[in-house]
Amino acid sequence: MKSLHNFVYTIGLAGMLSFTACSKFVDINTDPNNPVTAQLPLLLPATQVSMAANMYQLNSGTATFMQYTVFSSGLSRLQQQGTSFDDSWNGFYTQTLNDLESVIRASAVQEQWGYSAVAKFEKAYLVSLLVDMWGDIPYSESQQGQNNVSPKFEKGAEIYEAVFKTIEEGIAEANKVSAATLVPATADMIYGGSKSSWLAMANSLKLKLYNQVRLVSPARSADTIRSLIANAAMLMGGSNNSNAQDFTFRFGPGQNPNNRHPWHRSEYQGSKTFYQNQAFIDLLFNSDDPRLRYFIFRQNATAGLNNSNNSNGYYGRNPGDGTAAPADLNRRSTFGIYPAGGLYDNAPINNLPAANQYLTNTGATGSLKVVGPTDGNGAGLMPFITNAMVKFIRAEAALTLNTGEDARQLLKEGIIANLTSISTYASSNGGVPMAAAAINSFAEAAAQKFDAASANDKLAVLITQKYIAQFGNGMEAYNDYRRTGWPALRPPLSPLNVFPLRLYYSETELIANTSLGENAGRLQVAQQTTPVFWDK
Repeated sequence: MKSLHNFVYTIGLAGMLSFTACSKFVDINTDPNNPVTAQLPLLLPATQVSMAANMYQLNSGTATFMQYTVFSSGLSRLQQQGTSFDDSWNGFYTQTLNDLESVIRASAVQEQWGYSAVAKFEKAYLVSLLVDMWGDIPYSESQQGQNNVSPKFEKGAEIYEAVFKTIEEGIAEANKVSAATLVPATADMIYGGSKSSWLAMANSLKLKLYNQVRLVSPARSADTIRSLIANAAMLMGGSNNSNAQDFTFRFGPGQNPNNRHPWHRSEYQGSKTFYQNQAFIDLLFNSDDPRLRYFIFRQNATAGLNNSNNSNGYYGRNPGDGTAAPADLNRRSTFGIYPAGGLYDNAPINNLPAANQYLTNTGATGSLKVVGPTDGNGAGLMPFITNAMVKFIRAEAALTLNTGEDARQLLKEGIIANLTSISTYASSNGGVPMAAAAINSFAEAAAQKFDAASANDKLAVLITQKYIAQFGNGMEAYNDYRRTGWPALRPPLSPLNVFPLRLYYSETELIANTSLGENAGRLQVAQQTTPVFWDK
């Protein structure tokens, strides 16, 4: 796709994320479609950098739809533009997918099957995500440079079949490698080359995708998921609920170049882009959820909604609020320690319910402040697929596909996995860890609510807990909501459109891709109300 996929991207991308030395960067002033010699140890980590970097706009926008945060007033009011997600779309096609194809082609020539396997797993994840977000996309005719500058858009259901095939190809190639590592540790920023971890990622991705299509292929989904859980040790979490194989990208702490988590980069400065969504704040506050102190940091102890002065410092913005932002940069709540690498909120909260057991003021001896670039380290993470997500997916499959597992137990394990991950991260980054007993008690309390729910409401309890645990990944919550209708979202104050069932395409794509003919305008408008193929 010459118009989008064949131009050269600049060194600015690299400033977002860290390598240990400049020599580890791929030469990104070279046309990725025509490398003289593919330097696989340099090119593979570049694909991971660009995948994470290009998710900023996509993640922040879908997190706004899903009422985690408010990235823009327009998206909060459900109004998309042709530029709303163009950075992510253009970046994925012109950078990440181009480089992945370069790795796959060169790996086949060099018979470097470990590199090929990793690249195919990354490609399968990213392409499936593009389908989930946009529906019909360029696929088989893209990444061909000048040979095809206007690739056709293909149906999402057909592309999913290609994704399943790509995963199986990657597994077969990984199994050609007898060593414990598929690639050198320095060539893989996610797993350090670990073969077992990449195979766990591949199987967990299969689990996620087959659960995602359960409404259109229930029998196939049930059979495949049963086969996957029959060897659960090959999924993330293994047999001991470990988070060690989570598929996450970890940002760095550097400021020059700045390779910190993009939410930290955006908010831990004088100017700010985001509001925290009041609906999400209230959900955590009213649920006695200890994760509130980790997800959200208050800059002021008494600021409240609408810039009031007599609240508890949790000053966010209601979804769909179209009013202009007041002079409140030093008062609004911001991102906390997890996943953005900001500050942990250990200051007293002035109106906590006396009956709270988990979100309390016990040990809350800290103080609040207006955040700046030196607060927190910014070495946050982007959770693509985690052990916690896998447990929630298995619980959903048990509820809806009769796969034979214990949904209640998996719900508990998912909550424990998420809180343990947050606690472990916090303890290493200036925060306060959660006691294991408190984590287990909180998970059991949620399981008791699951027990008390009617058969029809158990899925709501499960998906709501998954929603909270997925903070930091708006895309997966967006997928879940369209599939299940959960969690319950707060009605926007002044919506400009209906809830979007697909994302708007990049306007650059619609202008430049001549295969669309005169249908580009109608295609864009239809995105808002056309379900993705698995959304029944």
